[in-house]
Amino acid sequence: MARQDSSFDGGAGLNKYVLTLLLLAGITLAKVAYTGLTCRTKHLPGPWYTRFTHLRLKRAVVTGRRAFYIHDLHQKYGPIVRLSPDEVAVADLNAFKEIHKIGSGFLKSTWYERLANFPKKGMFTMIDPKEYASRRKLLSGSFSKSYLMTHWESTIREKVNLCVSKIKDSATQNGTADVYNWWMLLASDVTAHLAFGESFGMLEAGKANQFMRVLKKLTMGAGIMVELPFLRLLGFIPTANMQEMFNGNDYILKGADRAVELARTRTGENNVFAKVIQEGEKEGDGRIDDMDVRIEASNIIIAGTDTTGVTLTYLTWAVLQRPALQKVLEEEVATLPEDFKEKDVTELPLLNAIIEETHRLYGAAPSSLPRVVPKGGSQLGAYFIPAETTVCTQAYTIHRDPNIWTNPLTFNPYRWLPGEDGSPAEALSADAKIAFHPFGVGQRSCVGIHLARMEMRYAVAFMFRECKGLKLAPSTTPETMEFENFFLITPKGHRCDVQFA
Repeated sequence: MARQDSSFDGGAGLNKYVLTLLLLAGITLAKVAYTGLTCRTKHLPGPWYTRFTHLRLKRAVVTGRRAFYIHDLHQKYGPIVRLSPDEVAVADLNAFKEIHKIGSGFLKSTWYERLANFPKKGMFTMIDPKEYASRRKLLSGSFSKSYLMTHWESTIREKVNLCVSKIKDSATQNGTADVYNWWMLLASDVTAHLAFGESFGMLEAGKANQFMRVLKKLTMGAGIMVELPFLRLLGFIPTANMQEMFNGNDYILKGADRAVELARTRTGENNVFAKVIQEGEKEGDGRIDDMDVRIEASNIIIAGTDTTGVTLTYLTWAVLQRPALQKVLEEEVATLPEDFKEKDVTELPLLNAIIEETHRLYGAAPSSLPRVVPKGGSQLGAYFIPAETTVCTQAYTIHRDPNIWTNPLTFNPYRWLPGEDGSPAEALSADAKIAFHPFGVGQRSCVGIHLARMEMRYAVAFMFRECKGLKLAPSTTPETMEFENFFLITPKGHRCDVQFA
């Protein structure tokens, strides 16, 4: 009898387990079916499964394929395509203008708030237009072209010169130089010096310091956790990598105390936040406190490092694949005076055209710019998009639109130059001028655009003047330079080796 009771109890337990699983499966299926039936975007073109779930989109995000997945959907379904029950990708140029024009009512989505894990919002994560405009006004003066040329140009020039000399020495002494590493160190040193008020000395050391390493891991971890919040549990794994990626906030904010200290005590020197604090105090309300300085200093470094470093890497790669173009560029920069300045470099047509074409095809931030459709909904292209739907545009697709660019997949800097008959460059057409947005668009465009352009002009000028005859090393291949897209673009091989011919 005891055996029978035991057997009966086991069978009952198994039945309860099966019933529980069936109940959960039924609830899940019911939820999925309800989502599909009530989907506000069900009238839009797109894969059938995007009516029911966002899991395919999230898979593309966490595998570094989001921009390419969305681009492929546009090629198949057109300029308006459903990505999930409540998210739509837009590659229609008129719709792009409507979404991003000033005062359109399309506000940043809460994705930006979820991305940051700091105690307060910074300029990048602010959604309210008035709050954002106030913060941007405080910061924009320190990033204006005139202020940079007066206070920072000599520093940027010195750092670029040092970086190129390091590349040249490495290629000469070691046989190859990894320009990806050196361009990243250059961008890190420039933005850190600007944000903190002192150099991190990474170019001299030849490697990133701990603050930069943790900040980059933290940024990657934040991007993953936005899509899959349950991965925050990885923060309990007591390894250095996991702790830095998922629990690095305290370390970063403590490290950013240095930016606060220098801003508060060295107001007479070139210090971005000393100027910002002074401007805030002039307004009489002290609009930026110590925590704001910590957060904005970290944001400046995040925004200005990988973007410039990766773009310079792809520029080097693109030019070195084209010896004829490389030769003409070397001849052009050879005309610069020995003590050339940024204003001299702005007058070099081919150099600047190469920079623009690199931004078009290989810009480091080509991914989605999510916005929320305002109350009442909006007609975008051929479709009405209901209110509260997230709509996203991506430079990756718009910069490759054959209706805007001739032979869009071809790296052709001459498209930016006047024709032999004096006709304007292709990119001066109205559509192309609107479509081209490597630094974002509208009032939310990157505040550091003048810094990035100054840094890149100097880098290209010094590189192709001091390192004539460079070529790609055998270890650098189309496969190693394929894109990975974890919000920003980066080469799959995480390096780009060059050598002297």
